[in-house]
Amino acid sequence: MPGYDLQPRRPSWGIRVAARKTRSTSHPIILAPPPREAIISLNQCSGSPAEPVVEPGEKVATGQPIAKPVFPGGVGIHASISGVVVAIEERLVFSASHSTEPCIIIRGDGSDKIWAEYQPIDDPLSLGAADIRQCIADAGIVGLGGALFPTAKKLSTEQTIHALILNGVECEPYISCDEVLLRYHANNVLRGAQILMKGAGTERCILAMETDMPEARVAVHEALEILNDDRINVSLVTAKYPSGGERQVLELVTRQEVSSGKLPADIGYLCQNVGTAAAVADFFATGRPVISRIITVTGYGVSRPVNIEARIGTPVAELISIAGGYQGTPGRLIAGGPMMGIALPNDSIPVGKANNCIIAVAPGELSDDQPELPCIRCSECLHACPARLLPQELLVACRSKNMEAFETLGLMDCIECGCCDYVCPSAIPLTSMFTLAKTRVREAQAEQQRAIHARQRFEARETRLAMLAEQREQELESQSAEGITTSKIDELMARASGQANTDPDVDPGTNPGTNPDTHPGQS
Repeated sequence: MPGYDLQPRRPSWGIRVAARKTRSTSHPIILAPPPREAIISLNQCSGSPAEPVVEPGEKVATGQPIAKPVFPGGVGIHASISGVVVAIEERLVFSASHSTEPCIIIRGDGSDKIWAEYQPIDDPLSLGAADIRQCIADAGIVGLGGALFPTAKKLSTEQTIHALILNGVECEPYISCDEVLLRYHANNVLRGAQILMKGAGTERCILAMETDMPEARVAVHEALEILNDDRINVSLVTAKYPSGGERQVLELVTRQEVSSGKLPADIGYLCQNVGTAAAVADFFATGRPVISRIITVTGYGVSRPVNIEARIGTPVAELISIAGGYQGTPGRLIAGGPMMGIALPNDSIPVGKANNCIIAVAPGELSDDQPELPCIRCSECLHACPARLLPQELLVACRSKNMEAFETLGLMDCIECGCCDYVCPSAIPLTSMFTLAKTRVREAQAEQQRAIHARQRFEARETRLAMLAEQREQELESQSAEGITTSKIDELMARASGQANTDPDVDPGTNPGTNPDTHPGQS
């Protein structure tokens, strides 16, 4: 059995940034009322959009399935409120490009009527692993850390799993939804961990937490004493950004690295967010699928930063109102943390399963963009990079659009954490350059795949035509080898003569072998 660090060393990579979480963790979690109108995107699962199973004008209940996955391994989407489907149309959603996506819009009726199929499962640990995974898929549970990868699909690995790593390392500034979840619902997280262990077929779980979560640590240890399950242990990770990344927390806890192009399951580990574990426990205890999540609403642009359990599809403006409304004139809105978040164009955008934080930034709260200066080759970005890349060399490759260098330098291993931007004295927007370069690489790979498929289709067609030509040639050779005998010629002539005599368009008195208009002396 591999070893684990229950108090890992401080990582050499990464950066120390101000946490700025005290204001949002000073209050208990607020349960938001159902929104007046829920705008639910059909793209709530990584790489697997869903298609509607309801139509405009149809009444739905809270928790009712409203969309099914298009591809195998995806998850469905459920109504977060009860009411009437008023439209299925394109709406602006969370995305770096501020794009629109198809959404189901439900106008609430105020009753919050629960779907009749809601049924808890009293003893989920008595189920088989496959049944647990199926239940998790039915509940629409995905990675609530932000990746949105289907949880059931992640558990369905053929690899031997040494341990489940439960990730509660919330390293990015401002975000505190996982910390308050561990403070107030640690028992739910641990119960979910037991179910996930059964679904993954492992007998070991390591709950990773940050060292600067004292209240959450106490709550977890108390819950562990009550649960009395020695298969679950706690690992305290140094509060250093980005130690909460999947590969980074795995490296700290297990002292093993995931090779480029590989997954944690390839070395025997599965990593799940603590919010995902809580959602699993909640589904089996109540029968409720994922229709809500905890979201941190914070920043000096709101009156009272707080964590809110909000329904999926709730507009940001309603969450801001619950947090006391705007304080002054906010400079901007950010979805996510200041390091990896994206700016929002307005507060009418609805929240989804991936959204864990909304920051209303007051003027001067975060540093403004600085003018870009030439690279001085200081190597600060190299020391900060958690993926151990060479950002300064990648910068040169980006500016020269050197696709071969991208592969050599491991561009696709960049996790876009922003550490290189943070430490760069020349204020070079490295992360945005790498993100754009990765998009170009994916487009080039897609084009290459299209070319490969086109060549394969062409070669298959040529092979098929060559086979048909060869078959025809063989038939002709076979006929030539047999030869045509006199009896065969007589048989063919007799057959032709018989067909001519029965032709209704030919005069019976006319010799079918002659032309009546031809002079007897002519041929």
